[in-house]
Amino acid sequence: MKKTFGPEYLSQLRPRSFSVRYLLTYVSFLLCSTVAKTRVNGRWNLPSKGPFVVASNHFSNYDPPFFSYGVQKPVNFIAASDQEVEWWLIWAPFLYGWIPVDRKKLAPSTIKRALGVLKKNEILGIFPDGGVNDTILGRPKNGAVYLSTVGKAPIVPMAIYGAEKAIENVLDGVRPRVTVNVGKPFGPFQIKGSKKQKDKSLHKIGTDMMIRIASLLPDNRQGPYYKNKKIKRYQFENGFTPN
Repeated sequence: MKKTFGPEYLSQLRPRSFSVRYLLTYVSFLLCSTVAKTRVNGRWNLPSKGPFVVASNHFSNYDPPFFSYGVQKPVNFIAASDQEVEWWLIWAPFLYGWIPVDRKKLAPSTIKRALGVLKKNEILGIFPDGGVNDTILGRPKNGAVYLSTVGKAPIVPMAIYGAEKAIENVLDGVRPRVTVNVGKPFGPFQIKGSKKQKDKSLHKIGTDMMIRIASLLPDNRQGPYYKNKKIKRYQFENGFTPN
């Protein structure tokens, strides 16, 4: 049996049809309700319809089903194809599909597919720090803000935690407590000027996006954004404080 699936296979994946992803949303609801004690806070912050970009931290390989559980609508995920995925994890991207992205070089085809999602008024799901980052928040890539800007779609910050050892806990007979927190949407922004000015704006907005995600996480998981002066304000805007 093949142990891992690499870039050659992962780069060929595409999001399944809307109807397939719609049905799989119910599967994620059933899965996340039975294998874990899953709590969602702030679902009222989700726009009633697309297009919008949902940007979440990525602490665990098990995050995508909980991501779908939180949104409760079909999502078009953007995920890294320049990696190796273990055989026992490949079922999720195979069933649901994704828009593959090479984190070292953003291909025009990836941008075109992602913007196509927003043009159809659908939801784009992104993990903006570029991969699984243990248990604290990382630094952002520019993709989420760039696509939000070009696609004229707001960004909804989201945080998922508690899923890091979900399968291991279930095998031990324990239902893990998983929390999904949804924040208030912001943007889109207009970014103008030279390439240097645009890059600076993307970085500034991207950092603010990560602070908004940090405001949805407990203090000990906020990483480099811990004690940022904006966190309390964003928690007030979100309508709750994570615990």
